[in-house]
Amino acid sequence: MSSCLPWMGIPFNYPAINQNRKCPSVVWSGMCLATRFFCNMRNHNNSPKDKRHGRIDRNLIDMFVLHEHLQLCAKGRSLLVGKSCHGLAIHFGLVTDILTCNILINLYTKCGQNDCARHVFDGMLARSIVSWNTMIAGYTQSREDVQALKLFQRMHREGRQPTEFTLSSTICACAAKYAINECKQLHTIAFKLALDSNSFVGTAILDVYAKCNMIKDACWVFEKMPDKTLVTWSSLFAGYVQNGLHEEALCLFRNAQREGVKLTEFTLSAIISACASLALKIEGTQLHAVIVKCGFHGNFFVAASLVDVYASCGQIEKSYALFAYMEQKNVVIWNAMIAGFSRHAHSWEAMILFEKMHQLRIFPNEVTYLSMLSLCSHAGLVEEARHYFNLLISDRTVEPNALHYSCMVDVLGRSGKTDEAWELLHKMPFEPTASMWGSLLGSCRNYNNSDLARIAAEQLFQLEPDNGGNHVLLSNV
Repeated sequence: MSSCLPWMGIPFNYPAINQNRKCPSVVWSGMCLATRFFCNMRNHNNSPKDKRHGRIDRNLIDMFVLHEHLQLCAKGRSLLVGKSCHGLAIHFGLVTDILTCNILINLYTKCGQNDCARHVFDGMLARSIVSWNTMIAGYTQSREDVQALKLFQRMHREGRQPTEFTLSSTICACAAKYAINECKQLHTIAFKLALDSNSFVGTAILDVYAKCNMIKDACWVFEKMPDKTLVTWSSLFAGYVQNGLHEEALCLFRNAQREGVKLTEFTLSAIISACASLALKIEGTQLHAVIVKCGFHGNFFVAASLVDVYASCGQIEKSYALFAYMEQKNVVIWNAMIAGFSRHAHSWEAMILFEKMHQLRIFPNEVTYLSMLSLCSHAGLVEEARHYFNLLISDRTVEPNALHYSCMVDVLGRSGKTDEAWELLHKMPFEPTASMWGSLLGSCRNYNNSDLARIAAEQLFQLEPDNGGNHVLLSNV
């Protein structure tokens, strides 16, 4: 059964809507609201263009009832019903109401319709701070970080004072884009407004600094925060690990335990990664027991970290036993096991695991291909490396990057195929890096290819003019 409100252009398809099983109460209550109004219009033989429009009982659709339905639609991601309610809001002239517009912006951003949300936002005659916050947060959540930053700049130009929610959302956009200069400016604004010690703002700033390798600044922000949340601790843990400061991460973990900070799966995953990097067998085993006790062993990232820590500590059998015991595994866990086999020179086991992934239709990502190419490079498996590289090139879901090409150049160079490595450098969709030219130069030295060595050296001298080691490497050819 289907019908339509021709003067609003809103189709109602009952079977289609009934398939929305996430929130049926929202769907049917919204449908009842729209249908009651439509029936009332037909009974009165009215339309918005009719001069007798004033006869319609406006109490039938109360503003607060409409707001409630829009909020429920946002919660249930019921876009179709939400648009129907939006049409009713237009009919009753409620789109000029700030509260209604804010709720509509929230609805559309929650449903991933940022263009519709921006249309409502731009059409508002007046905007509250909630309007700005909701729109900026919508851009950030959907990773349209440039749009979030541009909208904040517009807000700043119009003289609107941001709140802690505005700043935290915008700073999160900086983290995604590694926009350190913009983050510093936002940090200054937060300091002037005395919002830099706010837990949301402070954590967002800390996260940006940590991701941009400014760990000292991240620690300074952490120490200045009076109220540290679990997210704050987890962000600094991750920052230490990402910057290779594994001992500092373990020290922070001990401080967190002394202060009674509750453990989360993100915290434990970061700490296990630190133990793996330092090959701390005893600490890794102890953390495994803590994870089981806390019930986090089913988390994919925690499980992958456990597989990694046992492999890093030389317990490859225990690592694989843990891997095999897991009933559900995502690509991160498969990557951890493949990397573990690669680290212990178990080439064939890693290749068998890769084929098993294909059989189970678990699609490899860029990390999977990088592990396989690195494995082939160290094992001298040229034909196998060609096979995986060709799979990567033909895989439309993964975009090859400089690391993949660098590995392949290294594979060819190590096997004496320097001319083929040179051809690959010229076929790349981007400019070769210094490490690629350095790898080729080293291979030319090992196989006495002096002509190609000079070409590679010239490129290296341009990219790294202050690196005297390149001149030494060329002189040894």
